[in-house]
Amino acid sequence: MLVPILIIVIVGILAGGLVNMLADDLPYQRMIKRPHYPDGSARPAVAWLGLTAFMTGHRISATGSKLSWRYPLVEIATPLAMILTYVIKVNEPKADNLQMVYWLIYMAIFVLITVIDVEHKLILFIVIIPSAILAIIDALTTSAPPNLERSLTGGALGFGTFFVLYLGGIAYVYIANQVQGRNISEVAFGYGDVMMALLSGLILGLGDMLFAMFLTVILGALGALLYLVGQRIAGRSSSMIAALPYGPYIVAGTALMMLFGPQIRILLVGYAN
Repeated sequence: MLVPILIIVIVGILAGGLVNMLADDLPYQRMIKRPHYPDGSARPAVAWLGLTAFMTGHRISATGSKLSWRYPLVEIATPLAMILTYVIKVNEPKADNLQMVYWLIYMAIFVLITVIDVEHKLILFIVIIPSAILAIIDALTTSAPPNLERSLTGGALGFGTFFVLYLGGIAYVYIANQVQGRNISEVAFGYGDVMMALLSGLILGLGDMLFAMFLTVILGALGALLYLVGQRIAGRSSSMIAALPYGPYIVAGTALMMLFGPQIRILLVGYAN
């Protein structure tokens, strides 16, 4: 098992570097460029990875533009997520090499979606659509669950349920505007979250998507509660609505079901299938 893990570490670090590149440019709808500093100046080859930039003293450009800690953290988190996936799923029935590749790619995609949503409060179609196509190809080309039918119905469930929530968010913003007497521009629940739920359903299939939505709601509620407590401790007043990224909670619910589906089903309903 040591050799595959070493390979995954190397691939994961490189994938983390790619995630950083995409997170730098995709939210601004610009062409993907070679790794650069926040001011747009090119990073030397030794600093193309955030890890090497920090280790070699190339965190800051000649003009004083500084790389954030996001760069090395992403390049650590991505291989860790991939290793965790490999260790948990390697002995799973029907977990052939092709299926493992799909699972590892999903982890890198989840990191990318999380980073962009946290930094920009955006879930981008240019990320979700290719990922959704990949999930459908996964269902078609591998024998591990879900099959194509359950993948598509899971996607439909995720999209339909979260679209209703999206419409409810619009109604909530309208009511909040009327109550507070001002124009709140934040979106309570974005359409990108709807598309993320579609992707989640395609990856998990119908049955696991039900549990993933439950986990997402629980995690989202806990996150909102912690935010409100933090605001109170910091002495800040809280509005009726705050633009908190919801995508990471959907990602978390999806990843938890992907990795620990049988255990979660036993915990919640008493049986694995």
